[in-house]
Amino acid sequence: MASTERSSLLDNSGINNTPMLNAREAFEGANADASRMYHEVKSAKEGHKSEGGFLKPVIFGGLDGILTSFAIVAGAAGGKLSPEVVLILGFSNILADALSMGVGEFLSSKANNEWILSERRREEWELESYPEGEIKEMVEIYESKGMSREDAVLVIQTMAKYKDLFVDVMMSQELELQVPEENHVTESMKEGFVMFCSFACFGAMPLLGYVLIPVLFPGLGPDILFWSACCITGVVLFCMGVVKSFFTTQHGFYTGMETLLLGGACATVAYSVGQLVEHGLGYSEDV
Repeated sequence: MASTERSSLLDNSGINNTPMLNAREAFEGANADASRMYHEVKSAKEGHKSEGGFLKPVIFGGLDGILTSFAIVAGAAGGKLSPEVVLILGFSNILADALSMGVGEFLSSKANNEWILSERRREEWELESYPEGEIKEMVEIYESKGMSREDAVLVIQTMAKYKDLFVDVMMSQELELQVPEENHVTESMKEGFVMFCSFACFGAMPLLGYVLIPVLFPGLGPDILFWSACCITGVVLFCMGVVKSFFTTQHGFYTGMETLLLGGACATVAYSVGQLVEHGLGYSEDV
């Protein structure tokens, strides 16, 4: 009877159809009963958001791209440069910076993973050379986290029987480092490619107004083109913040406004610098 009732509850909750979504919703809604039922089902998955692994290159690359591009637009507008100059500077800078950011992300991620693996080899050597010392260090760490000495000794001595497991635990608890996967070079290449694409795609957004609006509405002045770039940039920044909220517990509106305000501040600085340089040099394309 209890089994039938539980099965009915699970069916009604939709866990058989979308277990990952419901497990996540149980956490976000602080529904302990639903979470317990999901864990009792062997086939249910908790639904952790593994896509967050590329969140950094997507958000960082996108923000960097759109703000770099808009800074050029704002600085050029503040300096009274023509739309043609804005497009030349914008697209050439986006392509060069996107390549630089992509390669930089790949090399930095790869170097960081190689350093972590070198630290893991050192921990393996230390465990083989002086296991008593490593076990003592781990017992002290677990004691500092609130575990009694007896329990800490029991746990550590049990884990120490399994070398690879124990070394990974030492890396996490002692050095606070996450050991990368065996295919870390491939993952680093993916991160670099994602960074390149994100930078290039989002970086092109502020320039769309300078490309599309003159085609659709010929004869509009540079000021209109600049304000169209402002509107496009503002909308994209807000949307990026909303997307970021999918991977956090923050509300989409707040993360969207946070991204919009921070991006707007950067753009304001760029526009102001462009105006200061233009007035300081007395430069104008009409001169």
